Amino acid sequence: MAITSRDQLIAALANSRHGLFDKASISNAVAGRFYSLWRATGQPGQGAIPAAPAACTKGLLGSLTFENQTAPLTNYLAWVDVASSLATSTLEIHDRLCHQAGLVGNVATPQTTNLPLTLAGIEPERIGLADHSQLQWWLEWYADTGSTAVTATVAVTYSDDTSGTVTVPLAATSRAAGLYQLLPAAGKSGIKAVDSVQLSATSGTAGNFGVTCTRYRAGFFTVVANKAEVYDWASLALPQIANDACLALIQLCSTTSTGVSKGVVRFAVG
Repeated sequence: MAITSRDQLIAALANSRHGLFDKASISNAVAGRFYSLWRATGQPGQGAIPAAPAACTKGLLGSLTFENQTAPLTNYLAWVDVASSLATSTLEIHDRLCHQAGLVGNVATPQTTNLPLTLAGIEPERIGLADHSQLQWWLEWYADTGSTAVTATVAVTYSDDTSGTVTVPLAATSRAAGLYQLLPAAGKSGIKAVDSVQLSATSGTAGNFGVTCTRYRAGFFTVVANKAEVYDWASLALPQIANDACLALIQLCSTTSTGVSKGVVRFAVG
């Protein structure tokens, strides 16, 4: 079953289930960079640092709460009421598919701790298109690395099973919660695995970072600080939310912190 008419949408919204988020601010951010709110305290609770490669589900602490549906019923992300303590703040909801940590900043040889990270165990409806073009891969920081700016060369496997590398310049002193996106090479639709990471030099401090794979589900923008903005089903494109999706927040920072983010997410069932 799917929502295919206005009447069905109205009925689904009237009986929608609500998920709440209230995330504390993370400091030491940089304007124009993406940051993960996985480790931010608040509601939902602070997600754990993954000690080993793991497929993520809604049962993990850190994921927004919602109820699975029995086919043919499906959850849709139909409404978001959001406010931020920052003006011009961009927030996104992603399905966090899999993650790992344990990489360090003071090693300049190829690192394979907890790698490769693959999509093993993830249901196809969460992955989306078979060419993996709907996925986003990130280097995610859990503890600060050193003050030397270096370059990360990331060995990947593309959707067509060919191998390649993605080069990512890393800022001096990459901070906890920071994200660096891994973009497929020209002509490649998507990445389906990360095999190793090599830094061009030691950053000076071990810290802790890893690899995360997500699928974008919706995004929203707050214009004025501490003023609620409402995004309806049309603004959000009414994305389907697969059972067991691990829904987590990512922020594109506009200043030196992520600010406090609060909101209500309405899940319509159809």
